Amino acid sequence: MAYFDNLRLDKGMYKTGRPFTAVLEEMDPSANYEGTELGGLDAYERQLKRFDIKVSGPNSDVVEKFFRTSESAALFPEYVARAVRAGMEQNDILPAIVATTTRIEGMDYRTITSVPGEEEKELKKVAEGAVIPSTLVKTQENLVRLHKRGRMLVSSYEALRFQRLDLFTVMLKQIGANIATSQLKDAVDVLIKGDGNGNGAEVISFGEQGKVTYTDLINLWSKFDPYNLTTILVSPDIMLKLLEIEEFKNPATGLNFQATGKLTTPLGAQLIRTSALPDGTMIGLDKNCALEKVQAGDVMLEYDKLIDRQLERTAITAVAGFAKIFPDAVKVME
Repeated sequence: MAYFDNLRLDKGMYKTGRPFTAVLEEMDPSANYEGTELGGLDAYERQLKRFDIKVSGPNSDVVEKFFRTSESAALFPEYVARAVRAGMEQNDILPAIVATTTRIEGMDYRTITSVPGEEEKELKKVAEGAVIPSTLVKTQENLVRLHKRGRMLVSSYEALRFQRLDLFTVMLKQIGANIATSQLKDAVDVLIKGDGNGNGAEVISFGEQGKVTYTDLINLWSKFDPYNLTTILVSPDIMLKLLEIEEFKNPATGLNFQATGKLTTPLGAQLIRTSALPDGTMIGLDKNCALEKVQAGDVMLEYDKLIDRQLERTAITAVAGFAKIFPDAVKVME
């Protein structure tokens, strides 16, 4: 019998400060199953197979199946966390604007920054024996502000016990989507106003009040040297005005949108509409240099309540904050 059938599961596995699946993988490494019928599953998925719990598809089991034994009940919080994470990742805009994600265990984090002047940006010739020009990298004066975002799962076990897991997953994904939306608003706020270290974005005015022209895009693009304009975030009202510009009617732009679902500008930057921006606002950025996401832990659950079937008021939260890396890699047009 494979070792995964003999693991002892309990709620104490959530108290290690490490993800539940990581604890399982340490006890039951996936490398041991390479070349077998279980080779494509991770340690958590093997436990679902052990207890014959199907969490997706038309033949998915009911919520009650998790609670047939005390050991299978220990798998329920991880199922909830995975569904919430899947909801956060669906249609998530953050990967298009975040250069790097830093995971921390505490709540205090001070990032680094570098603000090179014009002379520092230019790589001049260095004569033999001369001093090589330097670029200063320093820690920021103020800590990154982290925000806890989440939702309260309000239901009773009796109301959920006979519901299919496939349907319950849809509900949990919506909670994840709401958390992702809140985090996007936090990110946009930092892009515009800065992270509390006097690094708000440069503001550029549209050429004509109440109108967006191709010249405005060219003006925005020209401000990015030596960075690249890779992404443009726009409010819904600005998106409508952009689509009226003649250059956006180029057949190549339309074909790309039809083929990929992603709309790019004639300048090559990815164009993303989001209601997280104030009306009349456009943000241009170099996604490779502009923003750092600081994440404290993973999706956090009150696992005791979930395992003990106390679902009446169970908090599902995620803690994250954002920091500017290179302030000049972001421009705001309004």
